[in-house]
Amino acid sequence: MAKVVAALRNHWKKSTFGACLLGWGGHWLYGKHCDNLVRRAACQEAQAFGNQLIPATMPLKKATVFLNPAACKGKAGNLFEKNAAPILHLSGLDVTIVKTDYEGQAKKLLELMENTDLIIIAGGDGTVQEVITGLLRRADEAAFSKIPIGFIPLGKTCTLSHTLYPESNNQVQHITNATLAILKGETVPLDVLQIKGEKEQPVFAVSGLRWGSYRDAGVKVSKYWYLGPLKTKAAHFFSTFKEWPQKHQAALMYLGPTERPPEEPEEKPSRPPLYVRLYRRLRLYWSSPKESPQEATPEDWEELKLSTIELSIATRNRQLDLTRTEDFMDICIEADTVSKGQFVHRGSQKMRDPHTCPEGSQCIQASRCILQLPEGTEGSFGIDNEEYEAMPVEVKLLPRKLRFFCDPRMREQMLHAAVQ
Repeated sequence: MAKVVAALRNHWKKSTFGACLLGWGGHWLYGKHCDNLVRRAACQEAQAFGNQLIPATMPLKKATVFLNPAACKGKAGNLFEKNAAPILHLSGLDVTIVKTDYEGQAKKLLELMENTDLIIIAGGDGTVQEVITGLLRRADEAAFSKIPIGFIPLGKTCTLSHTLYPESNNQVQHITNATLAILKGETVPLDVLQIKGEKEQPVFAVSGLRWGSYRDAGVKVSKYWYLGPLKTKAAHFFSTFKEWPQKHQAALMYLGPTERPPEEPEEKPSRPPLYVRLYRRLRLYWSSPKESPQEATPEDWEELKLSTIELSIATRNRQLDLTRTEDFMDICIEADTVSKGQFVHRGSQKMRDPHTCPEGSQCIQASRCILQLPEGTEGSFGIDNEEYEAMPVEVKLLPRKLRFFCDPRMREQMLHAAVQ
């Protein structure tokens, strides 16, 4: 024993390195063990769903999974196979997995998709945006938009996960919670933005649209990876070397919020017999006098000339309120008089919450808007963190257009917050 102590003392550098390596290895193995325990518990919970008896005449529910293996720097495929796929297969669902090979393929595949009971998106914000765009471009979108959608967060940016699932620092726990939420069946209605250019087909978004200097600087953050935690500030700092102040000129026309109609019941009442329908029609025909059709009142558009450092148009999905009485999207027009120091500081905040609206900004609530850009305008839009060429667009709110599965605890929190 004395020889061992002496050897450790004489080679203290090697001993210190070995101890650190041993400690790191033990911590890594313990983390792997904890992840396996989480997976096992989730599979056992999914097995309970799979063991439920169903009538012999009832077919299995079909679930179509759109998986983007390139998400999360190519790790999404492995994350899905290890953490989500076993839960789905144990749950008793008839699972079909569709892997996308290139950007935009999901939009084309949605045009060919046959009837399914569930749509599951496994990827990040870009995958969500592609799937809902392909879904809502279909000729029969009115029927297909009623199919509930599940989201398994596997991408680098997963904005919807903040609304649908509890926060978790453990990636395995987060993925398994999201997958189990699909099996539990609780859903919430989410708004969708329809963004249409003059010639292009419409694009649909669940988060929003950004146009401006913060978005342009945020795209370049990855180029400064070698600066570590300072890369975000560096990207915004170097962007100030361009023409300053950076102003974006545009014209904005918009309509105010609309009153939310009552939600339609999920189960429609049974159709009355033929003689009852005939009697109602005859009574309506003879009792009510014919009225001349009323002229539609013109829409009250408001127009605004703007000069801003950044413009964002966002849904209310991040602050979801299930009991609100009006439907609208948030338009944030940020002042173009910020200093370079404020720009760098706010840029870091916007990397965490892209649609935050800082003090001094003009906030507008609208149900529809038209954004006109001057000729020769360069740059790009960020639509759900996907890049599109900047052009004049019309943005229309589609309230409660899609239903997404969510964790029952999150739905309970939303209802509890609304009551308070």
